[in-house]
Amino acid sequence: MPEPTAPSPWRLPLVRELAVILAIKLVLLLGIRAIWFDAPTRPENGSARVGERLLGEAKRPSLSLRTTSEEAPE
Repeated sequence: MPEPTAPSPWRLPLVRELAVILAIKLVLLLGIRAIWFDAPTRPENGSARVGERLLGEAKRPSLSLRTTSEEAPE
């Protein structure tokens, strides 16, 4: 007598429903990723803007520092 083969897990309704639900979730997550997270956004001059926001208006070093050639002769 031939041995009976094990029934396929795909014959169970619960397995099919779970597979369909997981496929739908995967498609939705990939769609959300494609729409909202398609490319990284990097603000222009971001660290200076954050520093200005946290510490107040930053002093410009080019205005406050002078080199020896710029000083008036004595």
